[in-house]
Amino acid sequence: MTAHPILVEALRGGAVESVHRGALAIVDADGAVHTQLGDIARPIFPRSAVKVLQALPLVASGAAERYGLTNEELALACASHGGEPRHAATAAAMLAKAGVDAAALECGAHWPYHDGSLKALAAAGQAPSALHNNCSGKHAGFVCLGCLMAEKGAQGGDRRAFLRGYVGPGHPVMREVTAALQAATGCDLARMPVGTDGCSIPAHAIPLRQLALAFARVATGVGLSAEHARAATRLRAAVAAAPHMVAGSGRFDTRLMERLGTRVFCKVGAEGVHCAAIPELGLGVAIKMDDGNTARACEVALAAIIERLLPLEESDASFMRGLSDVGLGNWRGIAVGRLRATAVLRG
Repeated sequence: MTAHPILVEALRGGAVESVHRGALAIVDADGAVHTQLGDIARPIFPRSAVKVLQALPLVASGAAERYGLTNEELALACASHGGEPRHAATAAAMLAKAGVDAAALECGAHWPYHDGSLKALAAAGQAPSALHNNCSGKHAGFVCLGCLMAEKGAQGGDRRAFLRGYVGPGHPVMREVTAALQAATGCDLARMPVGTDGCSIPAHAIPLRQLALAFARVATGVGLSAEHARAATRLRAAVAAAPHMVAGSGRFDTRLMERLGTRVFCKVGAEGVHCAAIPELGLGVAIKMDDGNTARACEVALAAIIERLLPLEESDASFMRGLSDVGLGNWRGIAVGRLRATAVLRG
């Protein structure tokens, strides 16, 4: 693997304690490379970073309109949420509108990522359900798409029978989702490595350059079909209107989009992946940290990129600098160091 540049440094006592290397692609909707750092042709697994691409058929098919999905519900379809009560309730509402319940979800259950919600659930003596899974909104979107397919005649209209096994690569729902992912990225997914994601759907490997291209297309609609371009616009608007749903309290993606609104759509993925669409510049961004560090290094890197690319008012610039140059404290609240983007990103 190509030796990638150091994108983020962790400092303690004024000395560099550790470094995080990674690769970066910034691409426009015509496929021209604006910025390249490291190997952007090597396929990587974007995981949850591509949820907005996987949600395109939900809107393009007419399912979102058929079931009257709100901004919050569409934002949740693009989310890796913290399992807060509002998240779980919104996923349940999506399913109810399609005439099914949480039993239809095939994402599995885990405890909420949001600490307060986890403790509250445990204190109430309740176990987590699939609604608390960080991918429940995405899966609720898949279920809504499947219900519309069933209404149109598949399996004689039997929704539950049609939905069974929707996470499998050969199911009509997942074929539609994979086709949207392939169309947006321009990547022949049949030639790429494929695994299984944490929520049980297929996880396709895609080069950073083509991931960035897909997000530039989400930003502009250029290169997408008319239906997918309309869907991308609708989903970006929904997330900008309800950014809490796409991540949650204190989370990077929510905080950034609460601040910048429609200027940036961003989505984290597992193992150090982050992608973003910047509509006013017509650019897409894709990052992969070599060490899989998501919660620290990847967020700092994306914040620095947005600082570099977007013209920002002083208050917004100060906010972004707080995300790209982060103070580190210990359990007593004593400042112990910093996590900062390197000159490679700020240059």
